[in-house]
Amino acid sequence: MTKTIIITGTSRGIGFELVKIFAEKQYQVFALSRNDKPVNALGHKNVFSLSCDLSDESSIQKNIEYISAKTDKVDILINNAGKFMNQAFEETNVNDVRAVYEANVFGVFGLTSKLIRAFSKIGHTVNISSMGGIQGSVKFPGLAAYSSSKAALICMTELLAEEYKETEMAFNCLALGAVETEMLKEAFPGFQAPVNAKEMAEYISNFAIEGKKYYNGKTLQVSNSTP
Repeated sequence: MTKTIIITGTSRGIGFELVKIFAEKQYQVFALSRNDKPVNALGHKNVFSLSCDLSDESSIQKNIEYISAKTDKVDILINNAGKFMNQAFEETNVNDVRAVYEANVFGVFGLTSKLIRAFSKIGHTVNISSMGGIQGSVKFPGLAAYSSSKAALICMTELLAEEYKETEMAFNCLALGAVETEMLKEAFPGFQAPVNAKEMAEYISNFAIEGKKYYNGKTLQVSNSTP
């Protein structure tokens, strides 16, 4: 039976590459992003590119209703969407911090909870975090909002695994190191990562399909380099 995949943050980088990988496997893919044009341009008949604002509950609900009309199950959810911000702490604009948490924490919370409500279960939820959210990892000035939001996502993953441990659902987190993406270029101009978006997407796709067999409530550090 064809698997159904939901991926957020699909307009570029890792999310965009994930869509292509799962489409090639002939899976049914729902790609959620503010900008739905890049995925639409791929023209895959088994991919549905949906415009979704994860900070807007009505937008999330509208998209879930659309997905529910197309399928009765969700095998894999990859919460990949994220917002980056580099801002000196003493110059912090709290509204900017809220925007980071809306994307990196509250959006994940809202989408995941509404999907569970609509479909009763999600086979495997994979949350994409960052090495910056790992306790004791190398930290960088200006990333207080971003890295702390990614730490919150790690904790959320552990809590969901505990809350639903008696079900068939699994929740895991991947804390990524340096990957050659647009976001990395914005964060660390001039730095060349050893892994590109397509290579990381291959790893994530395999983990999303197979990882449930071996892990639940775990955060795997996927990093051989941190700027």
